[in-house]
Amino acid sequence: MAKDTVRYPDEVVEEIDSLVDDGMFESKSEFYRFSAEYVLTLITDDHTVETFNFDEIKSELDITQEDHAKALGTDGGTFFLDAVITIRKHGLRGDFEAAERFIDTHYEPTDQECIILEELLGTYRGQSA
Repeated sequence: MAKDTVRYPDEVVEEIDSLVDDGMFESKSEFYRFSAEYVLTLITDDHTVETFNFDEIKSELDITQEDHAKALGTDGGTFFLDAVITIRKHGLRGDFEAAERFIDTHYEPTDQECIILEELLGTYRGQSA
């Protein structure tokens, strides 16, 4: 097993210490291993968990699929990524109207995701000018 040194803000370490003291995790190392694996499972579909008792810890923490979705965004991270790819394709092709239609039919104008996609589209417009 590899060893890695990471610095954390004091407040974060205090929270982790509190979780260990409360018995939520057996040690700080267990917390760090679980946390890293958990994030990898959120962002990488084919990540194979190596941490001992990962599922047991996750179960004890009562982390649901809904919690996963909240961590990644309202759609669980998949639709927004697909939307970014769609806007990128239209933007690279100079098909700005199709990109606008996509945004308008899938998002409310005040949605955070809508604003980000419009900004992305704006960069492609700027590049074509």
